Amino acid sequence: MISAGAWSRKQFGYKFSTAKLLELALTHKSFSSKNNERLEFLGDAVLGFVIAEALYLQETSVDEGGLTRLRASLVKRETLAEIARSINLGKVMQLSVGESRAGNHQSQSILADGLEAVFGAVLIDGGYSAAKTVILRLFEERLASLPDLETLKDPKTTLQEALQAVGLPIPVYRVDHEEGPPHEREFDVSCHI
Repeated sequence: MISAGAWSRKQFGYKFSTAKLLELALTHKSFSSKNNERLEFLGDAVLGFVIAEALYLQETSVDEGGLTRLRASLVKRETLAEIARSINLGKVMQLSVGESRAGNHQSQSILADGLEAVFGAVLIDGGYSAAKTVILRLFEERLASLPDLETLKDPKTTLQEALQAVGLPIPVYRVDHEEGPPHEREFDVSCHI
């Protein structure tokens, strides 16, 4: 099995000066009470800033709303999990025996959170410049091939913009029916124009 340090050098070109930080970033809460959650918090923040700055500098003709949608498309859980899979993060994550047996080393949330924790660890270990370099290296292809802004609009926004373009007021939404337990509630909603 590859060491965590060798993994980080191979997968994203960063050598940790404090190996314990990387080990902590790769430790899921199911494995130990000393885990990656705090580093994940920090990594999420630096990731959001680095991507926001990159988009601001790269997409000079895109307004704030467009930049926000582009950033959201890049830093969402699915994208982070894809990147984590591409660098084999699941192979070096430390999970409990139960989580490992369940195959959760490939879980979207565990991978996404683990990647953010690694970003947080790089920030603490090497500073902002190192974290920025690692993040931009991992997001390079995605930043070079951004999705069309129109495809990133949610249906509600698309409808409202279409109505406003022809001089109609925004629609009124009404919840017609609810069912299911509180944590999995389902709603039937009608839209009146």
